[in-house]
Amino acid sequence: MFQKNRLIIVLLALCITALFSFSVMAQDAPLEINFYYPTAVGGPLTQIFDGYAAQFNEANPDIKVIPTYAGGYNDISAAIQTEIQGTGEGPDVAVMLAADTQTFIDNGYIVPVQQFIDEMEDGEAYVNDFFPAFLLNSVDGDGMVWSIPFQRSTPVLYYNKDLFNEVGLDPEKAPANREELIEYGKQLTLPDGERWGLLIPSDGFPYWLFQGFAIANGQNVVGENPAEVFFNAPPVVSALEFFGSLPDEGIMPDGVIVWGDTPTAFTSGKAAMIYHTTGSLTNILNNATFEVGVGFLPAGDVGYGAPTGGGNLYVFTTSTPEEQAAAWRWIEFLSSPEIQSDWSAGTGYVAARQSAWELDPLMSLVAEKPQYGVAREQLEFADKELATHQGLDIRNILGTAISRVITGEMEPQESLDQAQAEAEAILSQYR
Repeated sequence: MFQKNRLIIVLLALCITALFSFSVMAQDAPLEINFYYPTAVGGPLTQIFDGYAAQFNEANPDIKVIPTYAGGYNDISAAIQTEIQGTGEGPDVAVMLAADTQTFIDNGYIVPVQQFIDEMEDGEAYVNDFFPAFLLNSVDGDGMVWSIPFQRSTPVLYYNKDLFNEVGLDPEKAPANREELIEYGKQLTLPDGERWGLLIPSDGFPYWLFQGFAIANGQNVVGENPAEVFFNAPPVVSALEFFGSLPDEGIMPDGVIVWGDTPTAFTSGKAAMIYHTTGSLTNILNNATFEVGVGFLPAGDVGYGAPTGGGNLYVFTTSTPEEQAAAWRWIEFLSSPEIQSDWSAGTGYVAARQSAWELDPLMSLVAEKPQYGVAREQLEFADKELATHQGLDIRNILGTAISRVITGEMEPQESLDQAQAEAEAILSQYR
């Protein structure tokens, strides 16, 4: 009996030792989470993410988030797909285009974050705190949440208030509609390309900025069904006719305008007004030597309109359940009102949670610089970004159609008819 009890004691001691050793090892070697993120704007985003990771890792010693900058949005999407298809592994969590949610669902690369939301004590309140417009690219047809809004934006109109004063325009009033956009642009343009009244980028994300024209005409290029697009609907054709006519008005140069060059042209005084993402706001304000105005995208045939844009946070099927749970803790941290407030103030991206706007530093910043509140107010008129099955292919089809008009290769109706046919050939298989 003594020998049996002694054996039990020895076994218990070994178990305790093993548990203690595991605990020490867990502290010495926290679970590593690979986090990929892109950028489509200027500014110190790498430093910001490194700071957030350090803050999170200190508060969560059992997890170590490793941030990795992975290029632009298309770069990160391609890199992740290549990794998963090649090695069966990828990041544990990433920021990717919100518009890619359906594509990654179709490919089986992501898990629905609804499962983690359902385990929260206040999951419903958590979801309801996000602006409804930002959730449009986060849920499927059944209302299941697959990704969390984070690095979100809308395009806005930036304008040079000093130049408005110079030509006799009210610096406190952005052009309210397309007629005023052209009128103001003509007054602000100087001869021989010395200064353009308006620049709207037509590379990088041509479909995205164009969506604003279409939505303001009463017809988005995509609806609720990810297997359906409306590229050649009459209001969309009319929108492209207007967009394509801007160089003819003498306020914008012919040909392709580069996305990344546009903010620099604005801050250097080479352009008086530009369309660009609100994610560029902080960088523009930091580099402009004049007072910057920010306004809604000018109204179209039925009123104001803008697409939402930017990136969501995703969790991947290639991670273990433990890694997925840790990734969700990182997502909870990044999507918290406190971090969203800080993130928006530091970058110009729109804080995706409504409660973040009631916290500093964002609350004080908006009071001091009202430019930061414009995109939030424009969300009332915003609709979803172009998101379909095989999303990148479909976006490229529309982008190419727009480019054909911008370069004078085709007329709007012909180009959009061709784009609709090409998109139908792909999407019909999903119906």
